[in-house]
Amino acid sequence: MPDHDFHAQRLHVSADLAEGAVVLLEPDQAHYVANVIRLAVGEALLVFNGRDGEWSATRAAGGKREVRLEVAALVRPQPAAPTLEYAFAPLKHARLDYMVQKAVEMGAGLLSPVITRYTQVSRVNLDRMAANAVEAAEQCGILSLPRVAEPRPLAQWLAALPPERVVVFCDEAAEVADPIAALRQAPAGPVSVVIGPEGGFSPEERALLKPRAVTLCLGPRILRADTAAVAALALVGAARGEG
Repeated sequence: MPDHDFHAQRLHVSADLAEGAVVLLEPDQAHYVANVIRLAVGEALLVFNGRDGEWSATRAAGGKREVRLEVAALVRPQPAAPTLEYAFAPLKHARLDYMVQKAVEMGAGLLSPVITRYTQVSRVNLDRMAANAVEAAEQCGILSLPRVAEPRPLAQWLAALPPERVVVFCDEAAEVADPIAALRQAPAGPVSVVIGPEGGFSPEERALLKPRAVTLCLGPRILRADTAAVAALALVGAARGEG
C-alpha cells in the first residue's frame, strides 16, 4: 500500500503546484476549507491537481471571504496515469454517481460512456462525472484523475480502440468458469472493461464484441450494472494488476 496520511484533509485544485506557490481557492472550495473543515490560518492540508503530485500547503492570511494556501513541500510525486479504461452504458443520476466513484477508486484512468441499444439515459452530464471523479480521488488518496470521454455509440467506441487494447466483455451468458484464469491468459496490453446497461447487450452488440474481447462471466447471478462495474474492475486488478 502506498504511503498515505489517511487523517490529513486533501483538496484538489486546478492551479499549478510548486514550492512557494500561492493558491487562491475558488468560492466553493474556500467555503469548504473555512466553514466545513474549519482550517485555521497556519494549519495544513494536502493539495493535488492531477499533474504535479501531492503537496503540503498551509492556510495563509487572506481577505474576509478569500482563502489562500501557501504550498510548502512535495509529499508524493505524480505517478504515471493508469491505463485501465472503464467503458459503460450510462445509468441514471445517483447510480451513475456511485459507479463513477467506484471506478475511480478501482483504478480507472479513462471513463468512456458508450450508448447501446438498451441504454436508458439519453444525456450524460460530463461535468458531474468529473466532479464525482475528483471527490473519489480526494477521499481515496488518488493523484491521477481519470479522463472523461464524450459519449459514443458502442460500435464507434469499439472501432476506435487501438489494436493493443485488451477488451474485457462482461456477459451474463458467458460460460467462462474461471474469470481470473481467462484474464491472466489474455494477451498483454492495456485493458478496456466494458459493461452494458440494465437490459444487457443486444444480440447484435454481443456479436460485435465477442470477436474482439475476452468474455467473462461474473458469477451465477445477474448483477446490476453498478455492481458489475466493481466486480469486473476488481477481477482485472487481481489478475493483471491494472489500476
